[in-house]
Amino acid sequence: QVQLVESGGGLVQAGGSLSLSCAASGRTFSSYVMGWFRQAPGQEREFVAVISASGGNTYYADSVKGRFAISRDNALNTVYLQMNSLKSEDTAVYYCAAGSKRGITMRRDDYNYWGQGTQVTVSS
Repeated sequence: QVQLVESGGGLVQAGGSLSLSCAASGRTFSSYVMGWFRQAPGQEREFVAVISASGGNTYYADSVKGRFAISRDNALNTVYLQMNSLKSEDTAVYYCAAGSKRGITMRRDDYNYWGQGTQVTVSS
C-alpha cells in the first residue's frame, strides 16, 4: 500500500514557475514508476510526466516538454515536478501517481495509487 500527498500548488502569473512535491509512504517507493497527471475543469485527467523507478528514464507530454521537469529522491520517498514558463492552459489539479508496472507508462490504468491532487492556477 502506498499513500501519496502532493504539495506546492498555488496561484502564479503566466511565465512564472512552481515546484510540486509528492511525498509517498511505504518502504517500496523505489520500486514504483511515478507519474504526474493533471485535470482541468470539464476535461479528462491527462498525462504530464513520468519517471522510472530508478530515476534514469523520463518522458513528457508534448504540451509540457522543455518547460517541466520530473525528478525523484528515493531516499526521501519524494517525486517532484518543476514547472517553468507556465501558461494559462497549465491550470489544473495536478495528481501524482504510483505504478507497479515495469517500465514507464502514460496510461492512467497502469497506476495503482493516486494522491488527492493540488491545484495549480496560472493567471494570464
